[in-house]
Order: sequence, then structure tokens, then C-alpha cells
Amino acid sequence: MTTTTPSRGRRRAPSKVQRVAGKAAALQKPRVILALLLLLALTSIMLLDGYLRAEVGGDQRVRSGASSSKVPDKIIDGGPIVTFRGGEATSLSVPEKTIALTFDDGPNPTYTPQVLKILEEYDVPATFFVVGSMVSRYPSIVKDLVEQGNEVGIHTFTHVDLSYQSDARIKREMTQTQLALAGAAGITTTLFRAPYSSETDAIDNYSWPVYKKLGEDGYTSVFVDTDSDDWKQPGVSKIIKWATPSKNKGASVLFHDAGGVRDQTIKALPTYIKKMKAKGYTFTTVSGVMQGQREIQQAAAGQQSGAAAGAAGAATGAPGVEGQQPGGQLEGQTGNGQAGNGQAGNGRTGNGTSNLQAAHRTATGATLYEGKALIAAVAVAEWTVPVLSVGLLVVGVAVMGRFGMMLILARSHYRRRNKRRFSWGPEVTQPVSVIVPAYNEKECIANTLESLAKSTHPIEIIIVDDGSSDGTSEIARNAADSLGMRNVRVIRQENAGKPAALNNGVRSASYDIVVMMDGDTVFEPDTVRQLVQPFADPGVGAVAGNAKVGNRNTIIGAWQHIEYVMGFNLDRRMYDLLRCMPTIPGAIGAFRREAVLQVGGMSEDTLAEDTDITIAMHRAGWRVVYQEHAKAWTEAPGSLKQLWSQRYRWSYGTMQALWKHRKSLTDKGPSGRFGRVGMPLVVIFQIITPVFAPLIDVFTVYSMIFVDFQAALLAWLAVLGVQLFCAAYAFRLDRERYRYLLMMPLQQLAYRQMMYLVLIHSCITALTGGRLRWQKLKRTGEVGTPAGAS
Repeated sequence: MTTTTPSRGRRRAPSKVQRVAGKAAALQKPRVILALLLLLALTSIMLLDGYLRAEVGGDQRVRSGASSSKVPDKIIDGGPIVTFRGGEATSLSVPEKTIALTFDDGPNPTYTPQVLKILEEYDVPATFFVVGSMVSRYPSIVKDLVEQGNEVGIHTFTHVDLSYQSDARIKREMTQTQLALAGAAGITTTLFRAPYSSETDAIDNYSWPVYKKLGEDGYTSVFVDTDSDDWKQPGVSKIIKWATPSKNKGASVLFHDAGGVRDQTIKALPTYIKKMKAKGYTFTTVSGVMQGQREIQQAAAGQQSGAAAGAAGAATGAPGVEGQQPGGQLEGQTGNGQAGNGQAGNGRTGNGTSNLQAAHRTATGATLYEGKALIAAVAVAEWTVPVLSVGLLVVGVAVMGRFGMMLILARSHYRRRNKRRFSWGPEVTQPVSVIVPAYNEKECIANTLESLAKSTHPIEIIIVDDGSSDGTSEIARNAADSLGMRNVRVIRQENAGKPAALNNGVRSASYDIVVMMDGDTVFEPDTVRQLVQPFADPGVGAVAGNAKVGNRNTIIGAWQHIEYVMGFNLDRRMYDLLRCMPTIPGAIGAFRREAVLQVGGMSEDTLAEDTDITIAMHRAGWRVVYQEHAKAWTEAPGSLKQLWSQRYRWSYGTMQALWKHRKSLTDKGPSGRFGRVGMPLVVIFQIITPVFAPLIDVFTVYSMIFVDFQAALLAWLAVLGVQLFCAAYAFRLDRERYRYLLMMPLQQLAYRQMMYLVLIHSCITALTGGRLRWQKLKRTGEVGTPAGAS
């Protein structure tokens, strides 16, 4: 046994790598915060989109059959326009041969533009009671609608029956719709029509307080006299018939430009307008009706009382949206009577709006900017969610395709390698060098040596102590002495990292084949013999062994056990058969010393030196294979913090290695083959798919809460069933106990999400240019012998 000690004992200044690592460690918390912020942004976008589509916060309840004992008779028997001037409810009727044409539930990108085109063709104004969520999704339609001279009113934000809602919800429905109007057309409005309302005689004791409260806030509630019932799609002729007032009466007539298929409405509208004009009817807006009634009152009262009557009949003030001043009477209103073309006069009010749009108020200040922000946020959601949906489909197809490919190729690999006549060639019997890099492995190094002492293959053992401060080298020497091992060398070096330790071991190796293992790993007696047999093929440059979790009797250990078995028995079999194995595990791998030196040894360019050298082997023309019968038992991280640290380093290191070898995509020969086969598979299956895989879970949770719980649950169980089948097949190939699969549902709920976050964290680190150091995990030494581990 020989020992090499460092030449200098004085304390050295931090190296450049150590300084960079220190800075990187300080940057990890902001990157975690950034990852969480991205997750929060995605969740917010989905909630906003769901709210707009009434999937989030939707309420389909509609009240009917309630008493109206508390509603004044003059309102029930009055006209369709209800105001609350001075706190007193007053109703207005539409004058004879006048139609206030109204449309509900829009805007709709298909039907509303067609309605506007018809109205413009026949020079007819209308009042549109819009749903705020639709306004925020289609703001340009509302802007065109207003610029054409039509009037808008509020139909709530999510089309809910307000009689069921709290005061806070009612205020939110109104305020959000006002903000949507402000962002879309730069206006707010004083008109309101409740969803599911009809004539005034349908007002009940539950809805009446809502109208009174909104009246106090300055809103005018608008009902209908005549309902076309076009939503029933009864046919064009019936729509026209039902929308026609009886005995030349004036009416507030209801059509719909959204909320369903409105083809019959579009066909009926031109005929209806021509029919009503032929009967001498005039079309106007709700504000036009109110102006007309005001003029009648002024004429009846005479010039002396005209001003007072005008003040009393003025449109109510703007509702209480932050940033808006409460309105009062309309200033400077003038009217020029009815135009000869069948449209009410369009004189101007004092604020520059048409009498036909007197309910509009110009949005200013915070209301305007908040409205624009809402429109912008909705635009982002409208663009993001469909893209995410496509991404979900792509990820789903990729995941299922990967499972199918793994099952087919793994089965083919198993049958090929386990045939009785299969052989790598002449049996490899020459001694090999086993290199064990160790850094503070006092808990495990003795167990590692004990397992190697039982090896059935001749070996020399080189332990490279990478500057341990816990007496690892002394423990190793004492263990070797107690076991009577004369084939152990302990080499001490100043702390330089795992790649440097491995390179030191390769340089010191006496034999042509070197086996590399971690200091916390134990081998079975037959492991080394099995591991080196593929070197009978002179084209094989490296061999990946079968790493297994020894401390699997905890929840975290069982989760990792499932992952290891699936990863090695399905993934590695697939990659082996395709001749593009991406990684030889640090816990158990064997190399031709010649090949290692040819590719420059273990590189310090990346944190995943095992992936780096494996890809380098492929590019140099060496074949890398998987030997399932060579088993090593390793101690997996025992806490979530350690697990996060380990997987963060692995995933980030893999990205570094792939980027380092990116030129293989355009190379020729063996390097190009890996670049065009192995590289895409690794990028798709180990980076892109896992990064976007959380979409499946996010959409599943979203669907369970807001859409269809049963359907979403069945879909999730179906995916779990596929994964469970794949895992069971992997366990069967490796002859593992199935009882650990009972932990798989919980693994999908917790462990998998953590792995996704780790990968996203790694992607953010890579994109922001961060670096990590070789991180040391806390060991317990509980993985003793292979028999005990199982």
C-alpha cells in the first residue's frame, strides 16, 4: 500500500474555479425565485383565461319563480328603462313607433361584425349590452361598434345571475367590465342589463336590491318590451314576428349577437329593419329614447319649466369606477328631432358625445390605464393558453411515444442479450484497475472496500482522496489492513474536484481496463467480472453498469429506486440498441484506459463528467454498451434538499455536455451519428419533454378544479396506468420486487413535480450563465453489503 501526500501544507488562496463557484452559489436563490415566478405567471395566465371563459368563478345558477312583493307596482307595470334619480325608482317607456334595438351577450368575432355591417347598411343605431370577458378578448370589435355610433351597456363580466352574488362580486363584475370598455374603446357607460332578465314584471325580491344598489351607483337598468327569442333558433319568420311590437307601440327589442349560433338572427335582421321602417318606425338607442322622453316633457311643461325637466330627465352619472368622476345631468344637450331616414337625431351633449351615446363617459386616468393593462393581459392569455395546449399535445405524444419506443426496444435488447448463445467474445480474465474517487467518505469507504475485497475478478484498487478533511484516507488504509488487502493504493491530492481525482487514478492505473465507482457504492462479488466482459469486443470503449438504490426503504429512497430501475432497464436498453448511450453512471462504469486518454480524460468543462466523457467516446468512434448483470448498490440522497442538489447538478451538467458537443450535429462519421441520433433523443426526452411535462399536471389540476373533475381524473389515471405498466415491465426485467410500485402514485404527485422544478431551475441557470461546483452530499453509510441492501 502506498500513500502520496501533497507537497505543500500551507493554506492556499481560493482558486478561480472556487471563486466562480462561490459567486454562483450566491446566485441560486434568485434563480429559484425566478423559476417560481415563472410558475406563478403560468398559473395566473391560466386562471385569467379560465375566468374569461367562465371556467373559473363561473356560476350557472339562474333564479326563477321568486316573489316580487317588495318590488313597486309602478316598476313592474312600467316601461323597460329604470332609473333611480334622487334615490327614487322611475321607469320610462319607449315612445310609439320607436324601437330601441338592443343586442345581448357580445361581442362575438363571427356574428357581431355581421350585425354591425347590417346596421351600417341600413343606417340604424343599436345598443349592445356586452359581456366584459368578451370585450377583453375582442376589443377591436367594441371599438368599431362605438365608432360606428352605437351605444354600449354592461351585461356583467362573466354573465352571472347577480341575484345570487355577494356585493363584492357584483362590484367586481361591474368594475371589470368598465375597465374592459375603457381599455377597448376608451369609454365607460351608465347602462346596465342583467343577464337572464326580460321584462320588468320579472323583477323579484332577490334581483330588486341589486337594481337599487346599481341605481345608487349611477346605473340605468334596461329591460325589454319585445323579445325576438332568437336564441331558440325558431326560424327567420318567427324571429321577425316575435320581434315586432303590437299596435304600433314603441318597444325595447332584444336580439342576440353572441351566446350561440346566430345565423338565423343575421338572416332575419335586414328583413326586420326594412319591415319596421316601412311601418314608419324609428330606430334609436336607449339614450335616444331617454332624450326623446325628455323633449316630450319639456314641450308639455313649457319653456319655463323646461330646464328643470331637463335636469330631472338627464342621464344618470357615471358609475363608481376608480378614476371616474360621478356624472350628473347631461350638459348642453340639444336634439334635432327624428331624422328623415328613420334614425333618431344625433345632436351632441356637452361632453362631445352623440345623444345616441349619451350614456358613454370618456375614460381617463387610472381607469383608462388599468383598462389597457387588462386588455394586454388578456391578449397574452389568449395567445399563451392555445400555445400551451399545442405544447401539451406535443408533450403527450412525445411521452407516449417514448414509452412505446422504450418497451419495444427494451424487450428486443433483453431477448438479444439473454440468449444462451449470446457472447461478447472470449472471456476477459486479465486484471483491471478499480478507481474510487473519494471526498469526505468516512461513512462509506470501508463498506466500499469490503465489497471489493470479495470480487471474483482480479483487481487493483486505487483510492484517490480529493482533499478530504474527515480522515477518509486513514479509514481506507485501516480497512484495507484489517481485510488483508494488499492490492489497495491510497493517493492523496489537494481538493481539485472529481474529474481531477479520476484522471489522477487513470494515470496511476496499472492495467488497460479501468473501472470507476463512487466512494459510497458497493459492488456484488461478480460485478467487476460481469462489467468487463464486453471488452472482449475490441470496438467497445466503455461499459455502463446497472446502478441500484441501496437505501430504498424510505419514501424518498423508494421513489428513486423506481426511477433507477425504469431509467436503467428501459432507457439504457433503448440507447444501447440505438448505439447512442448518453451516460455511463459514476457509480459503476468501465473504460479502456487507451480510450480515456485518447479523448483527453475526464474533463472539468462540465459538472456531468460522466456524460461528457461518454459523448466524447462516441465521437471518437468507440462503442458504449450497457451490461445489465453488473450491479452496483449506491446510497441515494436521503433528504429532499440533498436530492434537489444532486439532480440540479446532474441536469445542469447534462446541458453543459450537450452544448459542449453540439458540433457533433454537423460532423461526419461516428461523431455525426451520435449527433444526429443520440443528441436529439437526449434533448427531446431528457430536457424538452420534462421541461414541458408539467403542462400535463397543470392542465390536469386546472381541469379537475374548473372544468370536469371526473374526466380529468380518468385521464390522469390512464397516464398513470401506462407509466405503471412500463415500470412493472422494467421491474420484471431486473427481477425486482413489485411492492415498491405501490409508491408510484405518490411519486407522480410529489417526486415527479420536484424533478420538473429541478430541471426548470437548471434551464434558468444555463440561460443566465451560472456555474456550479462539485457538490458533496451527506452520507450515512447505511448501504453496507449488496445482500443487506436488497
